[in-house]
Order: sequence, then structure tokens, then C-alpha cells
Amino acid sequence: MLNEKLKNYTIILASGSPRRQQFFKELDIYVDIRLKPIKEEYPQRLSHFEISDYLAQLKALPFQNELKDNDILITSDTIVWHNNKALGKPKDSAEAFQMIKSLSNTTHEVITSVCFTSKTFQKTVNSTTKVTFKAFTDDEINYYINTCKPFDKAGAYGIQEWIGQIGVTKIEGSYFNVMGLPTHLVYKTLLDFVK
Repeated sequence: MLNEKLKNYTIILASGSPRRQQFFKELDIYVDIRLKPIKEEYPQRLSHFEISDYLAQLKALPFQNELKDNDILITSDTIVWHNNKALGKPKDSAEAFQMIKSLSNTTHEVITSVCFTSKTFQKTVNSTTKVTFKAFTDDEINYYINTCKPFDKAGAYGIQEWIGQIGVTKIEGSYFNVMGLPTHLVYKTLLDFVK
């Protein structure tokens, strides 16, 4: 449906995430994948959604001078917010273990920001989902890390994987947001753009 409305635009998705790419396919939105390396660093004074907003906007910067009139660039970032700090992607198994251990038997927030950039405007939206985990045993954490290797995921886990299936006891907000894209917001923002 949206694809028809967007036919005069080129939607550029600057994400190597197979999950995000799949979401656009399922939304029936054709995207052109373009990747540019960027150092994902942010000022320490930022907190909560300010961090993911900042990083989503930062990822748009390398494209600034090459966007054409009918291009819409989409960049995004997901963080896990817990105990007043952001959990990014773990460097190794030990860090992944510590992250999941800290999330065990608690509620944390998953925040995804999506930045829409064209030649003339930029809009950033974000979504927050609260996820509650059961208490994990060390064996469960190690099993998950060894089998799923969640080193490309904020907070060291993917909700759609084994750990989410056995561990999530409560969720408030968008499930897809936890997977890395608030699809309802992406749909609404693109729809507003072409109205």
C-alpha cells in the first residue's frame, strides 16, 4: 500500500541489519541499501532516548551531500537502557554475560530511534518498550551466548531468539521495536511525508 504512495521517492536504508531489512520487505517498502562506516560514539552527557536519537542522526551525516531531491534516507539506532546507563553491543562473551546477568530478574527499556533525512528536512522519532526478564541461571546465559553469539545486539540479546522465548515474562510497548525497528512509527512517518 505504502509502496504505491512512495513510488516517486527513493528510500535509502543505511543499515546492515538483516532484521531491519526484512521489516521493510514485510512492510512492502522497497529500499535501496547503502552503508557507510561510522564511529558510534556519543557525548557522555546524553541519556536515554537522547543517545539513540543522536546516533541515528550521526549515521545520516555521511550521506548529507549526496542526497537527491526525491531521496529519503532512513538511519536508526537501538539501545538498552538499564540502571541509568546505556547498554550497547558487547565486545566479547564476558561482557555479554555481564549484560544479561544485569538484566536478569529485572525490567529494562529498549529504545529505538529512527531518523528520516531528505535534502530539505530531517525528522527523528523514537519508541520505548519495557521488557521484563525472569531470573536466568548462569548455565542459561552461557548456553544462549554460546549458541546465538549475540555480539551484534544492544544489551547482548535478541528478543526473537531462544533467550526471549524462555525469558520474557512481560512486555509493554512495541515488540518490533525491541527487534530493532518501531515499524508502526516508520509506517506513520513515511505516510505523513507523502500526504
